[in-house]
Amino acid sequence: MRTLIIIPAYNEEGSIAQVIGDIREHAPSVDIVVVNDGSKDRTEDIARAAGAEVITMPFNVGIGGGMQTGYLYAYQNDYDVAVQMDADGQHRAEDLPRLLAAVEMSDLVIGSRYVELTAYRSSATRRVGILFFSRLVSIVTGQRFTDTTSGFRAANRKVIALYASYYPSDYPEVESIVYLKRRGCRLTEVPAQMRSREAGRSSITPLKSVYYMLKVTLSVLMSASRVRVRGVKTSG
Repeated sequence: MRTLIIIPAYNEEGSIAQVIGDIREHAPSVDIVVVNDGSKDRTEDIARAAGAEVITMPFNVGIGGGMQTGYLYAYQNDYDVAVQMDADGQHRAEDLPRLLAAVEMSDLVIGSRYVELTAYRSSATRRVGILFFSRLVSIVTGQRFTDTTSGFRAANRKVIALYASYYPSDYPEVESIVYLKRRGCRLTEVPAQMRSREAGRSSITPLKSVYYMLKVTLSVLMSASRVRVRGVKTSG
């Protein structure tokens, strides 16, 4: 399968070379595109020097716009599989073979920190958010999920086309799952080990976390309502 690794990056000069090198070591046959989301540091130069293709956005469009750009690139270049990985070094390239094997039988594969016991530890606040959204999406979709906020994912051609057409904008990981389930896609989770951030700092502040929870919860519930309305049969 022709496989593309999509790495959205914003000011990740401290980790991007190591991330690309890790991928080259464990999956030497894949292609890599870094979506440089208006970085103000040397992310673009370092990514190019490490051998990745780089798409530089003229300004910061956010993770949703960056990922849709990556999926558009995968769609236009006829890739069979597109894998999303973070630029901060959290995702481990040694888990790529597991995701790529599973995507042969599913439309989207999510690398989960919680489907099996792993050494990963997050803050109590983040863990509560992960549990909340996983349970919310599980209820709405009727399928059990353990890590709906994971950004480590492998998508087949069907999902590449769907995400190239539409991808949620703000904090899209949770919404993008519901979007696919509404379109009859097969989703599965596989175990994935994850590290702490290698360098830099997260852009998610406590205030943004509150906004994230409210905005995504409303979006998920609205999506669920649309599904129910469409499923109602009228008489006469």
